[in-house]
Amino acid sequence: MIAALRSLLILLAMALGASSALAHEVRPALVQIEELAPGDYDVVWKRPVVGDLALRLNPRLSGGALEQKPSIQPGPGFATYRWKVRGGAPLEGQTLEIDGLAQSVTETLVRVKLADGRSFDWTLRPSSPRLVLDFSEPAGVALPGYLVLGVEHILLGFDHLLFVLALLMLVGRGWQIVKVITAFTIAHSLTLGLTVFGYVSLDTGALEALIALSIVFLAVELVTTTTDRSTLTRRYPWLVAFAFGLLHGMGFASALASIGLPADAVPEALLLFNIGVELGQLAFIMTMLGLASLALRFLPQRRWGEALVQRGPALMTNAIGGLAGYWLIERTWSALA
Repeated sequence: MIAALRSLLILLAMALGASSALAHEVRPALVQIEELAPGDYDVVWKRPVVGDLALRLNPRLSGGALEQKPSIQPGPGFATYRWKVRGGAPLEGQTLEIDGLAQSVTETLVRVKLADGRSFDWTLRPSSPRLVLDFSEPAGVALPGYLVLGVEHILLGFDHLLFVLALLMLVGRGWQIVKVITAFTIAHSLTLGLTVFGYVSLDTGALEALIALSIVFLAVELVTTTTDRSTLTRRYPWLVAFAFGLLHGMGFASALASIGLPADAVPEALLLFNIGVELGQLAFIMTMLGLASLALRFLPQRRWGEALVQRGPALMTNAIGGLAGYWLIERTWSALA
């Protein structure tokens, strides 16, 4: 199974490397509105930044309050824009729209806190980039949105998926996969929580470089013959998965921590986000194993398929190592700069 897995997924690895910008996790944007009095409110807009490039997303309120020039504060991973609206149109009934969201692959979290203490949360997606601010509905946090956000975050976190793919190639089949993925899950769940609550932190640029280094490390292990069990990674792959899982958990948290969690439902939102990450990860693993099973059944019946199975492992290893090496150089240079 593992030989077929290696060979069939070469195209996947090449597709993941089509754009270095996509190697970074797709971070959600955030619109946060705090009402002080009817017509008076502060607006914070956090727009994701990849390297030196900001995603082309801009919020608009139908009342025109965001047409004035905001104050801008650059930061790692996000650019923050702030408006102080005084004597503007009431929030109730206004339409909030995110220009450019329909052409993106990210989401926008919308968080509104009214002067009377009520709070509302929504999630805007490329398929629905606008909403009417309606405060007659029950107040509260749109918690299911964090579950979906977790699923989409892992499925669009191409460097994390490539790491999981390399783990699958390294350990083969059976219970070994279960042990390795369990160790990886426990580790990144641990640092996800610790990072969100502020107990641990690491510079975003350095973190992304270290995540790329973890993939390079596995690629080097894949170069060695599969019968060589002398290395620590091949003898105890679960231990290596746990160690690097701690880094990847901080990577998952970098987006969530920058956006923030609703103050009245932090544990619930964090739990749902983590469950979403696990669901997305399991879906990826099951898809890869399913493709491998199909390959074992049908490819050997064709001449070109047999050649693909034989030559695929080396091609796959080269693709993973080359792509991860590029990410490592690019991210290290960006972090130092």
